[in-house]
Amino acid sequence: MIIYLHGFDSNSPGNHEKVLQLQFIDPDVRFVNYSTLHPKHDMQHLIKEVHKLIEESDDTKPLICGVGLGGYWAERIGFLCGIKQVIFNPNLNPSVNMEGRIDRPEEYIDIGTKCVADFREKNAGNCLCVLSTNDEVLDNQLTSDALSDFYKIIWDETQNHKFKKISQHLQAMKAFKE
Repeated sequence: MIIYLHGFDSNSPGNHEKVLQLQFIDPDVRFVNYSTLHPKHDMQHLIKEVHKLIEESDDTKPLICGVGLGGYWAERIGFLCGIKQVIFNPNLNPSVNMEGRIDRPEEYIDIGTKCVADFREKNAGNCLCVLSTNDEVLDNQLTSDALSDFYKIIWDETQNHKFKKISQHLQAMKAFKE
């Protein structure tokens, strides 16, 4: 089972396309929707939904995947639920770069203080990070600097922030999932 978390643009047709692409490596892909506007509520909702999906699944090696803001959540929720994560262009600092787009960006700071201390050290090796060199939203060199001590980084030379096409990374994801 692969659990897919969308980014800030939850209505993007690219989300459906990514789900279809993910089905090439696992026919059981679950799309979990969340508001994107209320971080504390989103975190509670995502933990509950992901935990429920894991409990209902026979897959002994489920994977959670997200793009942008979905990558932020996939890393954390996957860690908290004990499953591997694949994150594409994760938004590591939504409290800074989501200001003006969501109601309470400061809640991300609060969430960060409530998570397990040094969670990336404890999560080392359980997350695969794919970063675009053409990300028009985030500086992915900063993202790489923050994550490369803990996770394998794959650089993509063609996609932009929304990562419409993930197919070139499916085999790496499949190998990582196993």
